[in-house]
Amino acid sequence: MQYPSPLQQALLIRRYKRFLADVELPDRQVITVHCPNTGSMLRCAEPGSRVWLLDSHNPKRKYRHSWEWVEVDQQHLACINTQRANQLVAEALQEDRIAELRGYQQVEKEPKVEDGRLDFLLHANGEASAYVEVKNVTLLPEHTSVGQFPDAVTERGRKHLLRLQQLCNEGHRAVLLFCVAHQGINTVTVADDIDSAYGAALREVMAAGVEVLAYQVAFDQQVPGMSLQQRLPLVV
Repeated sequence: MQYPSPLQQALLIRRYKRFLADVELPDRQVITVHCPNTGSMLRCAEPGSRVWLLDSHNPKRKYRHSWEWVEVDQQHLACINTQRANQLVAEALQEDRIAELRGYQQVEKEPKVEDGRLDFLLHANGEASAYVEVKNVTLLPEHTSVGQFPDAVTERGRKHLLRLQQLCNEGHRAVLLFCVAHQGINTVTVADDIDSAYGAALREVMAAGVEVLAYQVAFDQQVPGMSLQQRLPLVV
């Protein structure tokens, strides 16, 4: 995916009220921007970090800039806009770039399931063939290259796992795809110390036949844009 306009650099002052952040622009002006991330953003919202903003150029918006990227530990880019994960996966599916999910002729977004919705339903030969749920991974603990999910307790995420397991039990292909939007991560694991219930559920559904994949995001600062690239090892 490519951004519609260049990203603007700034320095993070603070993130607060979940959806807001104050940043300092290169001209020393301080503005409030929209933070499109409802999670804890653990290690991705450190004051003083370099951040990249997308200007909507819409004067009617209360906060016309959105926070997109952050530089973690002064070396790794990470995308904090959780909406981008589904966009990147959708693009990769449509371009047949996910080796394990090739051969499907149609990609349906947000298909209904019994108790809600999942992210994608892939069709082959006119029939529903594979359900895919996407999770964004940006948590990288210090002094490691092993990223973790989740970065906060997620009952909603656990329920998504149980939905996938139920679909698998009904004979459907069910896939959980970790979209790793952090340059410093080269392996993915579960954050048992943060949410042990999620970790237990993940191992349970994998044993029941749910497939779990992890793919890393590549960043292009020149375009600017991002794309889903190489598969990463998963350790659970």
